[in-house]
Amino acid sequence: MNKLKIIGKTSTKNSITRTIRMSGDCYDKISVIAEKEKISFNNVVNQLLEFGLQNIR
Repeated sequence: MNKLKIIGKTSTKNSITRTIRMSGDCYDKISVIAEKEKISFNNVVNQLLEFGLQNIR
């Protein structure tokens, strides 16, 4: 299985605003990654989603 590597700032050509719900535990883990990598929470979420979509079976 491929491993996810969080990279610095990424740019999006287009974006859509959506509201999602997640567990507090998931939110906390993503917040820690964002803080550690010095990137936005949203950027981490987008990278996680892209990785998941590219590696879904």
